[in-house]
Amino acid sequence: MGLRVCLVTPFAWSRPHDVNEHVAGLAAELRALGHSVTVLAPSTRAADLLAGRRALLDGDGAEVIALGPAVPVSRRSRIGVPVGVRANLALALARGGYDVVHGFEPGLPSLSYLALRDARAFAVATFLSPERLGYPPGKAQRERLLGRLDALLATSEATAEAAAERLPGDYRVVPVGVDPELFRPGRKRRLVVYEWRPTERALGRSVVRALRDLPGWELVLLRTKPLSGRPSTPRSLRGRAHVRTLLDGAGRAPLLSEASIFVPAFEGVSRVALEAAAAGAAVVSPPGLLEQPELAAAEIARLAEDEAYRKRSGEQARAAAEGQSFGALAAEIDEVYRGLATRRRKGRPAREIPDERGWIHADLHLHTNWSHDCQIPVDELLDHAEESGLGAIAVTDHNVFGGALEAVEAARDRDLIVIPGEEVKTDGQGEVIGLFLTEEIPRGLSFGTTIAAIHDQGGIAYLPHPFDRLHAIPDPATLHRHLEELDVLEVYNARLLFEAYNDEALRFARKYGLTMGAGSDAHVLQGVGTGGVRMRAFDGPGEFLESLRTAQVLRRARSLLYLQSLKWAAQAKERVR
Repeated sequence: MGLRVCLVTPFAWSRPHDVNEHVAGLAAELRALGHSVTVLAPSTRAADLLAGRRALLDGDGAEVIALGPAVPVSRRSRIGVPVGVRANLALALARGGYDVVHGFEPGLPSLSYLALRDARAFAVATFLSPERLGYPPGKAQRERLLGRLDALLATSEATAEAAAERLPGDYRVVPVGVDPELFRPGRKRRLVVYEWRPTERALGRSVVRALRDLPGWELVLLRTKPLSGRPSTPRSLRGRAHVRTLLDGAGRAPLLSEASIFVPAFEGVSRVALEAAAAGAAVVSPPGLLEQPELAAAEIARLAEDEAYRKRSGEQARAAAEGQSFGALAAEIDEVYRGLATRRRKGRPAREIPDERGWIHADLHLHTNWSHDCQIPVDELLDHAEESGLGAIAVTDHNVFGGALEAVEAARDRDLIVIPGEEVKTDGQGEVIGLFLTEEIPRGLSFGTTIAAIHDQGGIAYLPHPFDRLHAIPDPATLHRHLEELDVLEVYNARLLFEAYNDEALRFARKYGLTMGAGSDAHVLQGVGTGGVRMRAFDGPGEFLESLRTAQVLRRARSLLYLQSLKWAAQAKERVR
């Protein structure tokens, strides 16, 4: 079954750009695989903007929707800066009902960044150049974006390494993408194509030097970026050297199909070298070329003089390029999309809970004076919980299990259900709560080992405040890596300073179909019951999970400043003693 996919590019669709060629080729191949694909992009054409607005209002499923004008932010590209287009983007995402939102180059202030930040669907990011990674500038903004990304892709190892410095995670390297039918080897002639750059003079001199000694060979100085200056034609090559400006693949295809040798620029467009390889040109890239541009002359001379070597190099380049085709790219992207879709938990057949079990209010995250930062005696906690109308509580002290055992023993003659638990500090990846434990779990284990230790006891792994960056929390890569092992995600914690952190957890849980939990995280009696769930009464961890899947999250907010002040006062009083 095909997915509804939204591809978002930051560059004007009305102008040639290597990112747009990547997006267009991918979109065509994904449609061939049965997916419904819509491209969202800025544009400089008034007709595109009008058609895009009509598509948004009519919902006619256009393949490309222009959301707003492209604003130039540099001399070399036109980037769709989100000025006045947020409403259009929000409308497109809301009406599209997409399963996947895939943004390209979100390291720019653009539609891609906004789409990935605001999408409710699975969010996939692709980075194509190490030079487009300057946004967002603030660490908090980057962490927020990273928390919403479900897959990180890059088109080269160098780009993945550069992107990981700003947005750490597990990157998958995917093909750049090329159309092997468009770039087919043609009838080769004695032609060298050099991707010219004004700043790479040493490489340019090396190419010219080689051509001087090769009578009968022609040279094309190829400009692939707009406004990049114009090269001067060497006097010694008059009549044999030409300048061409070809900004898109369709324009470059005829030239590259007849080129025998291609010399890529060091800082050129990676797509152009791939196109030349697909067209069967021998690509000049000897080891050490970056450090010694003079090596280009020797390699050009060898290729020009040895026809068998040149032909063999071209065939090898063509074979390698076929593995980088848009078809190969789409196959990998399809695997990523479907992998994400399988991680969304589907509804399980409901286990029957006896009818006599009534509905109760449960606070799933509480502390006692066994925690280093709490002064609530166990008996007082139980009394207050019953007085507050709670039917169940989870005692989850920091890195100790004695408080939970004491609470279970003290509640034997009460109607209150006490879940024995522990909030365990992991080795640098936040905390994990174990519910229905039988013994203490030591702190300092890895995130995965802590979850395994909880499950070894038949317990439930409950992740508290997963997006509260004022607490220690798992990084996004760790969270995604162990997502299948988590049983419950806390979507409301009454002690969080910023409600947006709870909203982020709720968004994440809904995206993946996770079982949701909530608790007050109370460290003073006045906070008990300020967060929790309304659920069916249960007996044991199995019924607990089943009941929690249909539970209602309860928010009984009280002044956090008031509750925190009471906590500090209690701690100060204890120190005075």
